[in-house]
Amino acid sequence: MVQTSDISAAAKALKAGELAAFPTETVYGLGGDACSDTAVAAIFAAKGRPQFNPLIMHVESLEKARSCGVFGDRAMQLAKHFWPGPLTLVVPKQPDCAVSLLATAGLDSIALRVPAHPAACQLLKAFAGPVAAPSANLSGRLSPTQAGHVRDQLGGKVAAIVDGGPTSVGLESTIVSCLTEPPSLLRAGGVAREDIEAALGLQLAGGEIEDGKPLSPGQLQHHYAPEASLRLNADAPEEGEALLAFGPAVPAHGGLILNLSPSGDLVEAAANLFAHLHELDAKAQAIAAMRVPEVGLGEAINDRLRRAAAPRTLDV
Repeated sequence: MVQTSDISAAAKALKAGELAAFPTETVYGLGGDACSDTAVAAIFAAKGRPQFNPLIMHVESLEKARSCGVFGDRAMQLAKHFWPGPLTLVVPKQPDCAVSLLATAGLDSIALRVPAHPAACQLLKAFAGPVAAPSANLSGRLSPTQAGHVRDQLGGKVAAIVDGGPTSVGLESTIVSCLTEPPSLLRAGGVAREDIEAALGLQLAGGEIEDGKPLSPGQLQHHYAPEASLRLNADAPEEGEALLAFGPAVPAHGGLILNLSPSGDLVEAAANLFAHLHELDAKAQAIAAMRVPEVGLGEAINDRLRRAAAPRTLDV
């Protein structure tokens, strides 16, 4: 396994049908050739991921994205405003789209993103094709924001890991479906709902799972979970609990405390969320999480915390 910042080594692995983990501004992705059924199947196998859960295709530019998907006015408006960046758009597939049906879970739509991280951009340019890349973790587990998180969870299941240091956003991309009018928010993430609505000049609709099958990644009820139990909206930790704190008013506690943002900054809190959960999960069997405001990136933070605390099911 290559553990290096060598982009060419990772691109070579992708071209050989192998898997390569790489940083984006959101979290680390587990990449495979999106047009190879074998490579996409290897992603599912490495993650233990349900095969009805579609993947996000990462491309180097809007031009490359348009070769895979059909971009109407709303999709073009959002792509030009937020790309490259932490926004995924779900659009109809092009009739001649070469992306594996396994990657799109057999849907007539496709999830596309142009990431902003320099290493991701270089890798996508070197590979010169769409890369299917869910988060580089075991399905349902905490998302990786450092290369070490990838090594801990996936070990030798990947041929290469591009180490780009800690990710800057720390939350997965926001996913918006442009299949509806108005567009629908399928997953809160690194771009706040309010910013998307301001760019469109209208309110987003809510996206729901149809017939138990997700329309996009990140819609399963139990997801992003630590091994430790997680209790939400805690005013204070109970005996035996570590504390995931937020803001300056932290209750006295003799145990382990990690603060998402001592100043109450939601951007800082989002960037720290998974890294703090990883650290607490390694040291505690129970975690209490303080309240986080449900505004801006707080919507995405609370979404991840609710999914992490949801009852565990067999399909994750």
